[in-house]
Amino acid sequence: MTGYGIYRPRLAPDGMATRRQLRAKGLRPNGQEPAGEIRYRRSVAYLYWLHLAAPVRPMTAAKQAALDAAMRARRTCPQCLVELPFCIPRRYGRCLPCEDAGN
Repeated sequence: MTGYGIYRPRLAPDGMATRRQLRAKGLRPNGQEPAGEIRYRRSVAYLYWLHLAAPVRPMTAAKQAALDAAMRARRTCPQCLVELPFCIPRRYGRCLPCEDAGN
């Protein structure tokens, strides 16, 4: 294990992964601080040690119900109360027929 390092894309050492890479493997950082970073032109991806990562916690029924309710709220127009098959854009705040009507 080495100290904090700054790496170019695709040149990070073996045994380190970004949050997305951890999630793809079914892992989470487990409270560890970033051990390094990959710098892109305008962004940074933090790296974590694989051997310190832990499995992702399973989704409970209560969490799933809360997530479903939140997503339903994002799909429901607050003006006409119609549930759409997609999330309503935040810039409008209501469905397009209500936005076009100008009510």
